[in-house]
Amino acid sequence: MRPEKKNELAQKKRWRVRKKVIGTAERPRMSVKFSGQHVYVQFIDDGLGRTLAAVSTRDKNANIPVKGANVAAAIEVGKKAATAAQQAKIETVVFDRGTARYHGKVKALADAAREAGLKF
Repeated sequence: MRPEKKNELAQKKRWRVRKKVIGTAERPRMSVKFSGQHVYVQFIDDGLGRTLAAVSTRDKNANIPVKGANVAAAIEVGKKAATAAQQAKIETVVFDRGTARYHGKVKALADAAREAGLKF
């Protein structure tokens, strides 16, 4: 498959998910992104277009001992994301998995955030 076609299909999938998942000030969108080496989580208020809190494996302050974008790192980032959300006075969120399927790393991150007290 050509790279242009692959990117186009990924963008369509992203739009399909985002059509249903909209973050507000009361219930922001928890956006999850996995690159080849890192895990990123952002809490976004789509009404203002503003990021309210963010956590990633690249953060020096996050003190995430696990390296890479694997299940162990996803669990650690999920816990740290829930803590960051609670510090920003966020209790409930809408989960945005992006183009990733909800299993494996994505599910591990979501379960860890739920266990740490985040509701979605």
